[in-house]
Order: sequence, then C-alpha cells, then structure tokens
Amino acid sequence: MNARFQIAIHILTLLNKSEGELLSSDYIAGSLNTNPALVRKEISNLRNHGFIESKEGKGGGYSLSKPAAKITLADIYQTVKTGAVLGTSKNEPNPDCPVGKQISGEINKLYMDVDLTILSKLATITLEKFGEGFN
Repeated sequence: MNARFQIAIHILTLLNKSEGELLSSDYIAGSLNTNPALVRKEISNLRNHGFIESKEGKGGGYSLSKPAAKITLADIYQTVKTGAVLGTSKNEPNPDCPVGKQISGEINKLYMDVDLTILSKLATITLEKFGEGFN
C-alpha cells in the first residue's frame, strides 16, 4: 500500500484541528511537506467520499463535512485502499505445480483475513479520538 492512508489521515486531522477554519491546499501541503497537486488529488478523493467540503474563491478552502466523531479510520482506509496490504505478485504461478495451482486462492483467503483484522481495529478509532493526541 502506498502512503495515501497516512496522507488522508493527516489532511483530515489537520482539518479537524482547524476547528472550522477553512484551510487552503497550499497550507495543507505545507503541513505535509509535499506538493500541493498531490494534496489536491487526495482532497478530491476525500471530498468525493463525503469527508471534506470546499468553498471556492477568496477566503475559500477546505473543512470537514461531518463531525470527526462520525468518521472512523476504517472509513478513511476504505477510501484509499488500492490493493492488497501485503502486495501481490506480478507473475502468474505455474498451474502444473501442486503449490502453484492453489497458491492464489490460499493467499486471497489470507489477505481477506488480514484486511478484516485491519478494518476491525480501525473501526474502533474515530478521527476525533485519533486527533486527541495532537495539541
């Protein structure tokens, strides 16, 4: 998995801590120490999933669209997850091999279990609770 989960949590935590103040993508990018274009891309994803709202024009910016207590880290994880947490092989196993012909199915079961474990843990943590560690 790439860094999108960390970026998304950073953005949402920053917006939560702003206490309703609208933040610009440049300001958010400065906090992340990254390119504003990358931030705008992730903000777009988070807005499409209902976590962020925006106001255009002078004095515009971004804010949370719902209370941090109503957003779980599992919700965020599901919006940025692009593939298996543990990665996938680019090569197809040999179907004539006794292991090769069955490995994909067994790996898929394992990955589903890992994903459910991650989601179960993240579902117990709200953005509000996560943000309590920041002063």
